[in-house]
Amino acid sequence: MTYKTITVSQLTEAIKMTLEGAPYLNNIRVSGEISDFTYRVQSGHMYFTLKDEFAVLRCVMFRYQNQKLTFKPQDGEKVVCTGRISLYAQSGQYQLYVDNILKEGVGDLYAEAEKLKKALAEKGLFDKKLKRPLKAYPKKIGVITSQTGDALRDIINITKLRYPLCELLVYPSTVQGKESLKTLLDGIDYFNKKNKVDTIIIGRGGGSAEDLEPFNKEEIAYALRASEIPVISAVGHETDVTICDFAADVRASTPSHAAELATPDKTEIKKQLDSELYKITLKIKKKLSDDKNKIDMFASSHALSSYENQINDRRLLIDGVSSKMNDKISYLLLKKKNEFEKAAAKLEATSPLKVLSSGYAYVEKDGAPKSKAADFKSGDNIKITMNDGAVVSTVDEVILNGK
Repeated sequence: MTYKTITVSQLTEAIKMTLEGAPYLNNIRVSGEISDFTYRVQSGHMYFTLKDEFAVLRCVMFRYQNQKLTFKPQDGEKVVCTGRISLYAQSGQYQLYVDNILKEGVGDLYAEAEKLKKALAEKGLFDKKLKRPLKAYPKKIGVITSQTGDALRDIINITKLRYPLCELLVYPSTVQGKESLKTLLDGIDYFNKKNKVDTIIIGRGGGSAEDLEPFNKEEIAYALRASEIPVISAVGHETDVTICDFAADVRASTPSHAAELATPDKTEIKKQLDSELYKITLKIKKKLSDDKNKIDMFASSHALSSYENQINDRRLLIDGVSSKMNDKISYLLLKKKNEFEKAAAKLEATSPLKVLSSGYAYVEKDGAPKSKAADFKSGDNIKITMNDGAVVSTVDEVILNGK
C-alpha cells in the first residue's frame, strides 16, 4: 500500500475545510452547561466549554458578537448556543464559533416567536404599505410602559429637552409577567378610544427573551394594526427584533430613540424659522430697493418732466376758463338784477297801497274785497281801508247808478 506524505498543517487545513464545508455544521444550535468560562478584558472575547454527561465542546465568542448579549454567562449555567463548527489550526482542536447564547428554555420561546413572525408576515401584518407616518408636530403623545422603569424617565427627559410644547400622557403598564400582555393591550385601547393622542409609544428597556415575551404575542400585532393612531415600538433589545417592532408603524432601538422619533427638535425648528425670517427679510429689502430705483428713474425721466409741463398747461387753461366763467356769471347776475328792479318798479306802480295814497280806498265784506255797489245790501258789515287806516261800518242804503 502506498501512502501520501503530507504536513501537519496540510492535514489540519484539509480537516478544517471539511468541517466548514459541511452545511449542517455551519448553522447549528448546541445545548449544554457552561464551564471554564473566561472573559479576556483586553480583547473582549469570551472562551468557555459546553459539556453534558458524555462530551465537551470548546467554544469562543468574539467581542463584536458578545456585546449584544443581555446577560453575562456563568459557569454551571445551562444554555443554547448558535454558531458554526471550525478547526483552530494552532491547537488542532475543533470548536464552536458562537453567534448568540440563550438561556436554556429560551430557545423554545425564540423558535416559537420566529414561527409566529413568519405566519404574521405571510398574512401581511408587517406590510410597509400599512405603516402610517408620524405627526410632525404632536400636541399629545401617549406612552404605554412601566411607570417606575428607566424607559419612562428617558422618554420624559428627551421630550422635554426637544419639544416641551408636547404633553405626555402615561398609561402605566406591566411590561413582563402574566398580566403584562393585557395591560399593554388595554393601553392601546385607552389612547384610541378614551384619551386621543397624536402618537403612541409602547415599549420597555432591554431584557431577556422571557422578559420580552409579551411583545412577541399575536395579540400585540393585531392591536397595533387596528390602532387608528400611529405607534412607535420602543423595545430596547437589539439582539432580537420583537413582533411588536415588526407590527408597529415605526421601530425605535430604545425608548430614548422613540422620543426623538416622535418629536421635532426645538433647536432645529428655531434654525428653520431664523432661516425663513432671513430669506423673507432679504426679499423685502430687495423689493423695497427695486421699487425705490424705479421711482427714482421715473422721477428723473423725460416722460415725467413732459407730463409736468402738460399739467401746468392744463392749469393755465383751467384758470382761463374759470375767469371766463366768473365774467359770465357776473354778467348774468347783473342782468337778473336789472330785470328784478324793473319788475319791482312795475309792481310798485300798480300796488294798491300807492292807489290808496292818492286818496282812494277799498271796501271788504266778510274779509273779501268788493268793487261794485251791487255787492252790498242794507245792514251789511263792511271794512273800508284807506291810506292811513281802516273804518268798520254798517250799510244803511245801497244806491246804484241810474236808479
